[in-house]
Amino acid sequence: MIQRTFSIIKPDAVKSGNTGAILAEIEKGGFKIVSIRKQSISKKEAEGFYAVHAAKGFFDSLTTFMSSGPLVLMVLEKDNAIADLRKLMGATNPANAEEGTIRKKFAESLEHNAIHGSDAPETAAFEIGYWFAGYELI
Repeated sequence: MIQRTFSIIKPDAVKSGNTGAILAEIEKGGFKIVSIRKQSISKKEAEGFYAVHAAKGFFDSLTTFMSSGPLVLMVLEKDNAIADLRKLMGATNPANAEEGTIRKKFAESLEHNAIHGSDAPETAAFEIGYWFAGYELI
C-alpha cells in the first residue's frame, strides 16, 4: 500500500553540502518526492513542530539548531514509506547507525544527525500538514 511520510534534511547536512547526495539516497531507495522545499524556519516554527518534546531537556537546543539555517522539507511516497525511510536514515545516533545509512554517511553527531523522518502514520500526517498545504501535495 502506498504511504506518505515526511522528512527534513537538517541544517547541518545542508550547510555541509550534502543535500544532493541525501536526495540521491532517498530516490535510490525507491521514494517518490511528492513535494520539496528549501527554507529557513523560525525558532517559533521549530517549537511548534517539536512541541511533543517541549518538556524534554534537549528541546531548546533542538529548536535552536533547527532554526539555525536553511533546511529541506519533503513529502515522500512509496510502499511502506515510514518504516523504509527510518531504515534508510539509520539510528538517531550516527555512532550506532548501520553502514550505508544516511546518518552513518552524513551525520556529525546525535544532535546534528542530518535527517528527520516521521516515526508513525499519525506523526507523518501532523508533520506533512504542519509544513505543506493540501494543494502542494497533488
